[in-house]
Amino acid sequence: MRHWWVVMIAGLAVCLVSPTMSSINTPVVEMSAEHPATPSTFHVAEYAQPDELLVVDTVYLTDGIAVSERLLPHADGVVFHPGHLAAGVRVAEDGSLSGTARGPGTYVARVRGCVGVKCSESDLTLVVYANVPWQPRELTFPGRVGVPLRGEIGIEGGPPGALPTFTVTDHSKLPRGVSIGPDGAVSGTPAAGGVYEVPVQICVAGNCAGVVVQMIIV
Repeated sequence: MRHWWVVMIAGLAVCLVSPTMSSINTPVVEMSAEHPATPSTFHVAEYAQPDELLVVDTVYLTDGIAVSERLLPHADGVVFHPGHLAAGVRVAEDGSLSGTARGPGTYVARVRGCVGVKCSESDLTLVVYANVPWQPRELTFPGRVGVPLRGEIGIEGGPPGALPTFTVTDHSKLPRGVSIGPDGAVSGTPAAGGVYEVPVQICVAGNCAGVVVQMIIV
C-alpha cells in the first residue's frame, strides 16, 4: 500500500512541473504596443551628401543688430527652404538671412536647399557675439610717390574673438597702385600724389559702419 502512494505522489509532481518547464523553454517574443513586429519599408528621397550645400557654414552676428547676410551654396540655382533658423534669424528662398540676432551664444540650425527635385542639407552655425562698441584705430595714411605704402586700419574694442572685415565701397577713390585688403591692410606703391578720401565699410560680426580713409601722398 505504501508503494502505491509513493507512485501516485511522483506522478502528480511530474504533472505539476511539466507546464512550468514548457513555459521556460518557450522563446520570448517582444511585442510593441506602438509599432508592428514586422519591419517597415521607407521611401528615401535622393539627397546629396550632408554638408555639400554650403560653401561657408558659419555666420558671425552681433546681439541686437539686424542681420544682413546671404548663404553661399556650392551649386547654382539653389532654392532654400524658408523659415526660422535660430536666435531670431530667418532664411529666405534666395538664401538671404534677415531678422535681429537675439542672445549671445552659438546656435546650430539645419538648412535645406534644392535644385529641382534634388535636395541636400547642411548644418549652419550661428555665432552671436555680445554687442561691444568698437571704433577704427587708424584712418589717415601718409605716403610718397614711388615708395611702397604699408599700414593697417584695424579697430579698437569689439567683442573678443570677433574679426573685423574691411570693404572698399568705391575703388575709384583709391590712389593708383594702392589697395585696402579685407583684413584692413593698406599696401601698394602710389603712382601719383594727392589727397584721397576712400569710403570703407567696416563690419564686426555683422555690426557695420562706414568710414572714410584718408591717404595723403606727396
